[in-house]
Amino acid sequence: MDIASSMTSLKLALAQINPLVGDIPGNTQLVIDTLIEARDQLKADIVIFPELVLCGYPPEDLLLRPSIQIRIEKALAQVAEACEGIVAVIGYPWREKGQLYNMAGVIQDGLLIAQYAKNCLPNYQVFDEKRYFEAGDSPCVVEICGARVGLSVCEDIWSTGPAQRAVAAGAEVIFNINASPFHVGKQTERVATVAQRACEGNIPIVYVNQIGGQDELVFCGGSMVVDAQGELCYQAPMFEPGLFAVDLSLADGRVAVAPQTIVPTPEDLATVYQALVLGVRDYVNKNGFKGVVLGLSGGIDSALTLAIAVDALGADRVEAVMMPFRYTSQLSLDDAQAEADILGVTYKVIGIEPIYNAFSEALAEEFAGLDADKTEENMQARSRGVLLMSISNKKGSLVLTTGNKSEMSVGYATLYGDMAGGLDVLKDVKKVLVFDLCRYRNTLSQVIPESVIIRPPSAELAPDQIDEDTLPPYEILDQILQLYIEEDMAALDIIAQGFDEEDVHRILRMVDINEYKRQQAPLGLRITERGFGRDRRYPITNGWRSGE
Repeated sequence: MDIASSMTSLKLALAQINPLVGDIPGNTQLVIDTLIEARDQLKADIVIFPELVLCGYPPEDLLLRPSIQIRIEKALAQVAEACEGIVAVIGYPWREKGQLYNMAGVIQDGLLIAQYAKNCLPNYQVFDEKRYFEAGDSPCVVEICGARVGLSVCEDIWSTGPAQRAVAAGAEVIFNINASPFHVGKQTERVATVAQRACEGNIPIVYVNQIGGQDELVFCGGSMVVDAQGELCYQAPMFEPGLFAVDLSLADGRVAVAPQTIVPTPEDLATVYQALVLGVRDYVNKNGFKGVVLGLSGGIDSALTLAIAVDALGADRVEAVMMPFRYTSQLSLDDAQAEADILGVTYKVIGIEPIYNAFSEALAEEFAGLDADKTEENMQARSRGVLLMSISNKKGSLVLTTGNKSEMSVGYATLYGDMAGGLDVLKDVKKVLVFDLCRYRNTLSQVIPESVIIRPPSAELAPDQIDEDTLPPYEILDQILQLYIEEDMAALDIIAQGFDEEDVHRILRMVDINEYKRQQAPLGLRITERGFGRDRRYPITNGWRSGE
């Protein structure tokens, strides 16, 4: 018998889909629809779904609800009934002997034929799986369509043990199902890690990741196949849902992967922008908002937020409101109008002078004998916040706030003012990156006036005010924030990097004392390894001094 006659092929369908956390019936139907498409249109032998796809990821304390096991059992029965002529590899939570596991299962001919409990439970950054799950300790190798498949789940691929145990148990290929959130550079890390595991075990690895926004997290897809030599043979698009077909061959007890289409990983700026667009779209749509409204100041942060909102939802679902005061420049008025016109959004101008004057009159006796200070500036911001929240209440639109990570870090924001809203699109985007993203977006089509990009940033809460009156240049500020917030460096170590000692101590102190603001701020989309959300948890009341 020649080699060709002993070789068989295996068609996989990588289901890079977008579940909704908690919507088990809806996710089940999505799985069934995808399964049928994979079988009938792609003629696939196996369809591979993401981690915990039946309940969505991360389900958090929904996992503690007593009825979740009943719902999952019903969902699996429905999937099994639809699973004719194709094999499904699927993720779900599963309770066994009083313990809850993060499970991968194999459904074939209407039966659940194998289950694998995730061995490595992440408990860092945004992950909190040890709160809910017990770790499995055994491999699972199951024969599927003639291939001996080792199952693994997400974090398992970042450690050597699970893959080694699967190989020792006779696996010829590993299927790794994932719900791996995005941060800048993450896809490059994934490819390198999967390639390393493949080389260590001399085994091909199929990696399937989900897509979509879930609160602050964004899942970017980028599903892939790596051969036994660690070569990337296939990569699906990032930020695009779909079913992606991959062909494997089986010969003489080995699984081989022929080189196939590799969709290149976009540059970092493109991935960040796409993550923000996807995060806004899913947060608004999954939570049932009709659209969004935001304050358009003529500044760079609101300009970028507006562009992202339109790209996410379409101009017909976006309203921009300019709320001028006596300190608002004509340039700001002109730029805001230009941005709204270019993007075609609903645009209103509502002055805040009468509201501010009414507040001032009401507080006149309370403030008698006291000098004007930041209070009056904050009243301006809060006047705007009242207007936007009122529009939100009346029209059912979500208020997008526009504060960036640099401002949120040092408290350069007003509680119940510019922080009033439901989602802060730029909460994890430092100021210098805001400028870069504006320039990137203009390479796609010119939507942000150049005058917005080149003018000195200003909150325009006082005459001739610019941000650098009270903050170091953003090029300096952002580097210090990077070292302190995202790299956890101490003050002395940051100073040793060449930064001014007084600046470092002042900035770190500002970061520390403004924790109370950040914990009252709307959630923001995470694009770094250390956003202000699930993966940075500091006590508000504490005696720690970072400058010491």
